[in-house]
Parts: sequence; structure tokens; C-alpha cells
Amino acid sequence: MSDHQIEDLIADSIRLLDSHAEAGDPCVRGWYAALYHFQSGFDCSFTHFRVMDILLRRGYTYRFPVSLHPDYAERSAYFDALTEFTGLRAFDEDAPDFKGYESWLEDGYVEPPFLYCDVGTELWRRMATVGTLQGPDAVEPRRPQLIEVVREIAVAAEKEQDRELIGTWYGLGCETLLGGPAGCPFDVSELADMPAVQDLRAVVRRTDALPVAQRSPYAVPVQFADRDDLETWWWEL
Repeated sequence: MSDHQIEDLIADSIRLLDSHAEAGDPCVRGWYAALYHFQSGFDCSFTHFRVMDILLRRGYTYRFPVSLHPDYAERSAYFDALTEFTGLRAFDEDAPDFKGYESWLEDGYVEPPFLYCDVGTELWRRMATVGTLQGPDAVEPRRPQLIEVVREIAVAAEKEQDRELIGTWYGLGCETLLGGPAGCPFDVSELADMPAVQDLRAVVRRTDALPVAQRSPYAVPVQFADRDDLETWWWEL
């Protein structure tokens, strides 16, 4: 079953960042990359089309006629026969190096009559190489740490008096917002010195969003956390 709460969280955050960032702000593409990378860690559906107008305008996703695909001349019959949404990456489940379907967006996707690709993917790089994408559109953005993006979301959400969005993000906890494959690599003093963490916690205090965070289904009780010292500090504002 798809994790609709995470899907809603990402879509709402994308809309909020779009409404508060300056037109042409190059940071937005990286923020969106970080948000979708985060979403990919959950059981979520493909949700780009919920906010596709924003993704196109902000240069995170690109749309072309299918005939502009670099392989169209050699595979026109295949492309012309597509009548529904199709991810273009092919997988061989029997191949020794098969590692799952996480990379399914790398070769783009078709929603007839258009071809789409996201910034930083293999098809995006090919489009830049052949000159279909040029200038700033051909520059890959830096994907920031998730906590940096959440700080931007919280600052914007405070202006909108959106306690729910602030609390929902904070409720994910430091293990999720700052963790890696081996868990959160920081100790309490390091977290306390991070500007993004300081700003986020200040917003949570000012907006009284902690009760919202504590109700989150993703909030990890301290006794079940991998690092109870971190989670104890996180919840003591």
C-alpha cells in the first residue's frame, strides 16, 4: 500500500517552497531533488504529476515531444506505439547485477504525447550532451542534506502559520532527518551547533508545533530509538 502521508507531505512541501522562493532561484531544483530522494525511501507511488506544473517551471523535470528522444530515430516504432504511462528503463531480473527497480526513472518516462526526464538522471545527461538542454538547464544542481531543506520548509511554513506541516516534518525525528545508512552520525553537541537544526527547532518553539510532531505516526518513542540520547534531546525543546 502506498504511503499517502509521505506523498502528501512531499507534495505540500513542494508547493510551499515554490510559493516562497524567488522565480529562477537555482536552489529550488536541489531542494526538490532532496525531497524526492527522501520519498524514494518509503513505499510511495509515482507522484510527480500532482505538482508537474511546478516541477516543469522550476526546472526539476523537463518535457519534450517524444520524437526528441536520442534513440527515437532507431526506435521510432516502439515510441510511436506507446499509448500509456511508461517508464523507459528496461530491467533484466535474471542479470547478475540486477539490484531492483530503484533506478527506473533514469531513462525517462512517457506520458503520451510527451517524454519527460528529471534533472540529474541519465536521460537528462544525454539531453544535455546532444544540446537539447543548454545553459542553466544543463547544469546539475547540488542536492543538499534533507535537514537543510526541512529548515527552508519550516521557515516558509511559519509565514503561512502552517503548524501541521512544521510539526509533521519535526516529528520524523533526528534519526530520519539527519541519519544515513548507519544511523545518525552526529552526537548531541554536533546537532546543537548545526544552523539548520537551530533554525528548525526555533520555528517549532515559536509556532508551538511540538504537540503536532508528537502525534506523528512516524515519531519514534525514545525507548525504541537507536540513539536514545539524540531523540531525548530532540524532543526536549
